Amino acid sequence: MPIATARAAFVRMRTALQDSATLAMNSGALAIGTIATAGLGFAYWWLAARTFPPEAIGSASALLSVVGLIGLLGEAGLGTLMIGEIVRYPSKTPSLVGAAATVGVALAFGLALSFVFVAHFVASTNLIEGWFAGVLFVLGCSLTAFTMVVSQAFVGSLNSATRMTQQVLFSVFKLMLIAAIPVVGQTSSTAILLTWVAGILTSWIAVDLLTRGGARRLVGAPDFRLLHTLRHKVFDHYALDVTLQAPGIIVPYLVLVLLSPAATAAFAALWMLVSTAAVIPAVLATVLFPVVRAGPSKSRHHFIVSITISLGFSLAGALFILVYSEQILEIFNPTYREIAGSSLRLLGFSLLGSTLKFHACTLARLGDTMRRASVPFALGGLLELGLLVLGAKLGGLEGLVIGWTVAVSIEGICAVLVWAFGTNLGFPISRSRELAAPPLQI
Repeated sequence: MPIATARAAFVRMRTALQDSATLAMNSGALAIGTIATAGLGFAYWWLAARTFPPEAIGSASALLSVVGLIGLLGEAGLGTLMIGEIVRYPSKTPSLVGAAATVGVALAFGLALSFVFVAHFVASTNLIEGWFAGVLFVLGCSLTAFTMVVSQAFVGSLNSATRMTQQVLFSVFKLMLIAAIPVVGQTSSTAILLTWVAGILTSWIAVDLLTRGGARRLVGAPDFRLLHTLRHKVFDHYALDVTLQAPGIIVPYLVLVLLSPAATAAFAALWMLVSTAAVIPAVLATVLFPVVRAGPSKSRHHFIVSITISLGFSLAGALFILVYSEQILEIFNPTYREIAGSSLRLLGFSLLGSTLKFHACTLARLGDTMRRASVPFALGGLLELGLLVLGAKLGGLEGLVIGWTVAVSIEGICAVLVWAFGTNLGFPISRSRELAAPPLQI
């Protein structure tokens, strides 16, 4: 009897995945890239933890979180726009992507220069050590914005395999560099930043060579007029992206400010694992957007498949970190376990709230209610940062983790209740968009 039940469950699962073939293939490609990137990223930070002092790791983690935030602000919702609109303009894809990438890089460049100026002349904690670090920082922010836009364009084209290739190559190149740099006596946070910047740049060159110019063909001569006609959608996506992602991106920097570089180094080790694990539900929710846009008749089925897999994966990750958090810290560096102890064991449970947030965000995009949705997400972001700061003040590193996890869980539950049950189980696909969407071009 149990064998028959298991066989029936397997058949039902296989049928469900076959019905969601496009979702499965593109999510699968990104999941493979994420798993490979996670393994290589683990090796990267393990090697860095063994060869760099904790203070350098903590400062570099904080600096890279700022790079990610500026990249997000520079991306300005343009990458998400590519996911939803490329399917509507297949003949104009290169010019649209070119315009989006140009604007994103220009914004990130200006914001990065502003941060360098403020960090040098105003901020009490200067993470940027000298002019070379400043140049690397500005270049890293610009390349991050470019990567966000173009990678999302590959997803919108349902060509996630190319994005997967770029992710893996980036991880491989920066791992090679982090192994080589200490040999020449460089163990500063600037050296870590150098590995990231060089890794991003080299990965795009390699992707273009491997695809025989595929990356260059995707990014054509900019069509700013077409992008201008979509400006209202850009702002809506931008507001939602920033309110959804910015709090999580800036967390390592806040840990540095609230606690210490050493505490940030220990926190960053587990934060890296949690952030990597969060990519799986984020990828499923992201691919859900163009898949449902192109074939809305199966939207409910696609959504159920996506959120079920995501919640199952998130729960498994949370339990793994709960049980093995101290052992993970010891693998990175025995000093990290002495610094953090068991204070990070609950961090994995924030994955459940994040999964609900990602899927609620997709429902808002499908219903073309991004601007309206950005308001409660902004309030949720303030709740996340507020409880994180309060927790750090009251209970140090453990209080910070509890505050963050509780806030993310509250926000995720509220978001799904509002958008799922408040919009007829969460499938408010704009009728005009459904009619305008052309057939999938895979």
